[in-house]
Amino acid sequence: MSELVQLGRRNERPSAPKPEELSLKFSEQAIKELDALRTHYPEIRSCILPALWIAQREYGGYLPGEAIAEVAHRLNRTYIEVEGVATFYSMYNTHHRVGKHKLELCTCLCCHVNGTWDIRDHIKKKLGIGHMETTEDGLFTFEEVECLNACDRAPVMMVGDEYIGPLDIEQVDRLIDRLRATSESTNVQLAASVVAVQLRKEEKS
Repeated sequence: MSELVQLGRRNERPSAPKPEELSLKFSEQAIKELDALRTHYPEIRSCILPALWIAQREYGGYLPGEAIAEVAHRLNRTYIEVEGVATFYSMYNTHHRVGKHKLELCTCLCCHVNGTWDIRDHIKKKLGIGHMETTEDGLFTFEEVECLNACDRAPVMMVGDEYIGPLDIEQVDRLIDRLRATSESTNVQLAASVVAVQLRKEEKS
């Protein structure tokens, strides 16, 4: 079993680096964006959420302990406070290192009655992975998720910032083929999109 697959344990939490080992990786663009976002909030802790999106983009679609520590350092907050926010929300990738593309398949009622389990079984067989596991080549992570709030497109799946549905087996195959040929990480694209909508026009580089 590969390292990426082994990192897919549900209870795994980010590990904080020692203070002397902290390495800051934010780009100049990221620092500029964070400085701009800080001015949007009367309390700096309110900036933790958008700062984590910047970090998720800067760290390749994933928030290891080093990314959380950098956010804490730049916002002058404690590591445990920022980690508590990051691990509370499922939109941040903290519990395991995700692949280049994360396939989030809705498993709630509307999707359930419209065949989501057949889609799930096909994805698991095609990619050779289960819930919260990553393919050995690091391309795909598969997750069964709660309602994606797109019941009109059931069964539906989210990939990056794209909602795809109603799904059938053939559409899943075409999607996977398309993602294999995509050079940029859809997880990074999602984080970049979220950061962009929070910035005023004059704050964007």
